[in-house]
Amino acid sequence: MTSKQIVRSAEDIDEKALSYAEIKALSSGNPLIVEKIELDAQVSKLKLLKQSHLSQIYRLEDLIVKFYPVEIKNLQNKIINIQEDIEIVKKNTQKENEEKFSPMTLKGKIYTKKENAGNEILEMCKSKENKEQEEIGEYRGLKMFLEINSSSSQFELTLKGHTSYKVSLGTDIYGNITRIDNVIDDMEKQLEKTKIELENMEKQFETAKIDVKISFDKEDELKEKMQKLNNINNLLNLNEKDTEILEEVENEDKNCDISKNHNNNKDPVR
Repeated sequence: MTSKQIVRSAEDIDEKALSYAEIKALSSGNPLIVEKIELDAQVSKLKLLKQSHLSQIYRLEDLIVKFYPVEIKNLQNKIINIQEDIEIVKKNTQKENEEKFSPMTLKGKIYTKKENAGNEILEMCKSKENKEQEEIGEYRGLKMFLEINSSSSQFELTLKGHTSYKVSLGTDIYGNITRIDNVIDDMEKQLEKTKIELENMEKQFETAKIDVKISFDKEDELKEKMQKLNNINNLLNLNEKDTEILEEVENEDKNCDISKNHNNNKDPVR
C-alpha cells in the first residue's frame, strides 16, 4: 500500500463520518455524539498514517540488516577484483609490433596479427553448434569464453580474470579485436564507476540508519485525541436513542462501502 493510498483512505473516512454525523447527531440534541464521531474519524486517520510510517521503518530495518551490508561488500570485492585484473592486463600487454597487437591464444595456437586472430574468432562463431559458454583462448592475461546470447542470438565473448567483462561480437575481423581491446582498456573507467556506486551505497546506508530512528511526527496528536476520545466515551451515558443514532451512522458507513464496491465491480456499459 502506498502513502498516497493511506492518505486517500484516511480522507474518505473523515469526510464520510462527518457527513453522517452532521445529519444524525444534530437531531439527537447531544453535541458529545458529534464530537465523538469527529474524533473517531480523526483517530482512524492518524492510525493509518502511523501504520504507513511503521511500514517504512520496517522496510528500512530490513534494508539495514539484509541489503546494504551485502551490496557494499559485493562492491568492495568488485573493486578489488577489477584492480587486480588491471594489474594482470598491464603485465600481459605487449604491443611492440607494427599493429600494436598483443599475441592472442586461440585453441592453443598463438596469433600475432589482428587479421589472423579476427578470422579465427569468426570461424569459431560459424562452427559453434550450441549456445553454451566455452573457453576458446586467452588475451592480455584474461581467459576468453565464447557463447551465444539466448535472448539476442548474438555471439558474445566473455573476458575473465578475477571478474568478468562482456564483449558483443560483430562480423568485422578488425572490429571484433577493437571491441575486445576497448572493453579491456575501459577497466579504469569501470573501476571509477564502481567506486562511485560504493560511495553512494554507503551514503544511503548511513541515511537509512538515521531515518530508521525518526519517530511518528503526529504521535502526540494521536495520543491527545485518543485520550480525549476516551474521556468523551466515559462522559457519554448513552441512552437508547443515542445508541441507535451511532449504530445507524456505522451501518450507513458499511452500506455506503458495499454500494461503492458493487458499483466498482459492475462491467462498463458497452
